[in-house]
Amino acid sequence: MENNKLRLQVHPSGYVESLVMKDDPYQMNWVIDDQYLKKTDFDESDKLLGEFTITINGQKIDSHDLEPTITSDSSRAVVTYDLQQKVQVIFIYDLADDNQLDWEINLKNLTTDELTINNFGVWLSLVYVMFRDKNVAKNIHESAAVYPSISRDFTKINAVRRDNQSGNLGIYQTAGKTLSVGTYAAYNNLFFENVSPSLDGMLFHHLILAGGYDEDFENNDWIYDKNPISIKANETKLWHYVMQPNDSKQDFYQKAREVGQPTISYQPLNIVNQPSYLTIAGNGHELVGVTAVAGENGQQTTELKFQQSSDHYQVVFKPTILGEHQIIFDFADGTQDAVVLNVMMPLNEVIDRRVQYISEELYQGADGEVPYAFTPISNQGESLGKLSLILKKNLMGALDQQQVRQVEASAVNYVRPKWFIDGNFRQPSNLYGDFYRCMDFEYIAHLFLLLSEFDDETLLLNSSEEYLQWAADVFMLRVNPDLHETARGKEEAQMLGVYFLYIQDLLKKLKSHGLTDYYDKINNLWQQVTKKLDDDRLGYQAAITEHYFDNAGFGPTAGALSEAGFVNGAETYGQLLLANIGYSNDFRAQNPDRWWEALAYMIHSLWGGVTAAATFKVYEALKDTAYLDASYRATAAIMYCYDTNSVTTTKLSEGMAASTYAVAGPHLNRPDLSRNRFGQSTFYSDGGIFAKLFNSANETPDWDMGEELVAYLDGIGQRTYLIHQNDSWSVINGTYEEVGDQINIISFAPYQKEFWLIDETGSHQLSELTSTNSYLFDMNN
Repeated sequence: MENNKLRLQVHPSGYVESLVMKDDPYQMNWVIDDQYLKKTDFDESDKLLGEFTITINGQKIDSHDLEPTITSDSSRAVVTYDLQQKVQVIFIYDLADDNQLDWEINLKNLTTDELTINNFGVWLSLVYVMFRDKNVAKNIHESAAVYPSISRDFTKINAVRRDNQSGNLGIYQTAGKTLSVGTYAAYNNLFFENVSPSLDGMLFHHLILAGGYDEDFENNDWIYDKNPISIKANETKLWHYVMQPNDSKQDFYQKAREVGQPTISYQPLNIVNQPSYLTIAGNGHELVGVTAVAGENGQQTTELKFQQSSDHYQVVFKPTILGEHQIIFDFADGTQDAVVLNVMMPLNEVIDRRVQYISEELYQGADGEVPYAFTPISNQGESLGKLSLILKKNLMGALDQQQVRQVEASAVNYVRPKWFIDGNFRQPSNLYGDFYRCMDFEYIAHLFLLLSEFDDETLLLNSSEEYLQWAADVFMLRVNPDLHETARGKEEAQMLGVYFLYIQDLLKKLKSHGLTDYYDKINNLWQQVTKKLDDDRLGYQAAITEHYFDNAGFGPTAGALSEAGFVNGAETYGQLLLANIGYSNDFRAQNPDRWWEALAYMIHSLWGGVTAAATFKVYEALKDTAYLDASYRATAAIMYCYDTNSVTTTKLSEGMAASTYAVAGPHLNRPDLSRNRFGQSTFYSDGGIFAKLFNSANETPDWDMGEELVAYLDGIGQRTYLIHQNDSWSVINGTYEEVGDQINIISFAPYQKEFWLIDETGSHQLSELTSTNSYLFDMNN
C-alpha cells in the first residue's frame, strides 16, 4: 500500500511490518521490525505496531494469540479481530490522502449487554531502537526518539529521527480519548563482560486507551487517567490518529494546527509567587475556560483568567502552590487540552537544602562503616558528584567551613586510597573485577580542582596548591593513553566525558600557577582529541561510548568541540542534541532521551544535566537559540529530580534527591515505577546486572547525582535571557513583568551574574556581576 509520501505493509498476522517515507534517502523503517528482533534474539514479537492487549470484564486477551481477517487494496487495509463473539477490534490503515496515513481503531460491542473494558492498550512500536551495530550511522539515520504529548482529546507524538535532519514522523489524535503512552524495554547489557560497546535495546510504546494498570494499582500520579471504559450494547468506540512526516519541531506543531489541534506554549519551570505565562492557539476551537489543578491528589483547583487576541489566547497567573500543575483548557465544543508545568521554591534554596542534606545525612565521618565516605557507596566516579556540588555551592554561595572540610577529609582519606593503589595516581585500582574505568578519574580530578579553589585557612589537610597538583596528576591519567597498559584503558583515555565541563578552568589555573609541563601536555592532548573529533565529525564515532549510541558520547563531544572553537563539529554533533531533547505538553517529557537506567523513557539527572550543559555550550558557540531553548527545557526536567515538593511521585524528604524519573506510565517492565522517581538500586531485586551493581534494593536513590548541578551552576545557572522575537517577549531561566514601557526581568538563576537580550540583531549583554535577581529593561531602547 502506498500514496505520494508513504509506503505501508501489513503482515498476514495483522501487525504493521513496514512504514517507509518514499523520498527518504535512508529508506528507514519507522516501525520495529520482527526480522531485527529475530536476528538479535529479542523475543518481543507480540509487541509490534498494531498488536494489542485487552481485558474485558476481567478477562485478558492478547492479539498475538489470535488470527485476524485482513482485507486490502492499493491504499487501504482493514484488520479485524473477533474476540469470543463479544467484541470486534478493527484497525483501518488508510493511505487515500496523499500526504498521510489515517489510522482508525474501532472497538465494537457485539453483545446485548454493557461491557467493561478494564484495559485496552495498542502497541505503537515506532523504531525507538539502539541497534547492535558499530556502524553508528544506522542508529543516527534509522532510529528515532519518541516524544509524547498526552492529552485527552489532542494527544500528539513526534518520533524524531536521531540525526534531526532527515525527517520525522508525527502522530496526531483527531478522535477518541487517549489516556496515556506506556513503554516496555527489551535490552542486552554486557557491562560486566568487559565488552565495549556493551548495551543495545529498544522501547516499545503502548497507546493506553483504557485502564493501563492492574485493578489494585496505586501511585501518586493524579494527572493521567487510569480508568476503565464501558461500551454499551451494540456500541462502537472509535479512535483516529493521523500520521504525517515533518521536518522539525516547528513543522510538527504546524501539522498539528493543520489537522485541527490546539497548540500551547508554556514555561516548564516556574518559581512560586512569580508570574507564569501560557499562550494557546485554538485553531478553530473557542476557549471557554482555563483551570489550574494542583496539590496532593489534585484537590486544589483555581479558575484562571485569559485574554483573547486576534489568533491566540493568553493566560497570566502567579502560582501560590508548590508542585506540579495541570493547566486544563476547555473548549466550546466539549473538547479539552492541557499542559503540565512545575512550580518550585527559589533554586538557591533548593541547592542550599540539598547540600545541607548531603553534609548532615550522607557523610559517614571517621567512625562510619566506610570511614569518610558519603553514602550511598559506589565504585563509580559519578558517585562523587555530590562532593563537587558541596564545594561549588560553597564557592558561589555562603561559605560553610564544616561542609568543605568534610569533603576534604573524604577526598584525602576515602577517594584517593580507594581509586588508587596506596594512593599512587599512576596505579589505579581494578574496582570492576579485572578492569578500571578511566571515566571515574574525570570526577576525581574535578573534585580535587574544586578543592584547590579554597584558601588555606579553610582547608585543613593539604594546601590548595597540593590539590591542584593532585587534579593535574589524575587528569593526566584520565586523558593520556600512554599511562595505561590495557587496551581498554588506552581506548577510554581518548574518549570524551564530563571533563569538557571544566577543562578550560583547569588549563587556566595550571598556567597561572606555573605548572607549565602539565599545562602543555594536557593542552596538547585536548587539542589533539578535539581536532581529531572535528576532522572525523561526519563519521559520528564519538556518539558510541560503552553503549552503541549514547548522549554520554555525543553530548560531551558537542560541548567539547564548542569549547575548543570547532564550530562545524559543534553544529554536526549539536544536531544530535536537538533530536535528543524532547518537547511535550508535560515538562517531565522534555528531558534528554535516555532509557536504560529506568528501562523506560526517563529523566536521568546526571546525563540529562550534562546533556543540557553541553547544549548550552553549543548555543554559546553557534548563537542559535534552538540550543538555548532546548538546554533550558532539559534543565527544567532535571530540576524535578531535586524537587521535594512534588505531589505526583513518591515523596522525598527535604534535601533528598532521586537520580531517575520514569516518564512513562505505565512502565510495563516495572508497573510500580510508573511516573515515579527512584534510584537504579530499585532494580536490585530484578537480578542480572543490577544485582552486580548494587548491594541491596534499599540504597538511597541519589548515588550518581551532583555533577549535573555543578554544570548548571557553571553555565546557564548564572545567566538569564530576555528574548524578543516575532513581536513577543519571553525569558529563558526566569520570567518577566511589564511595567509601563519597561520590562522587569526576574531571574530564576540561583547565583545570577548576567542578563542578556536576544533579538533579531543577535545577543547583547545587558549587565554582569549584578547583585540582584532582577533587571529593568526599557523596551523603547
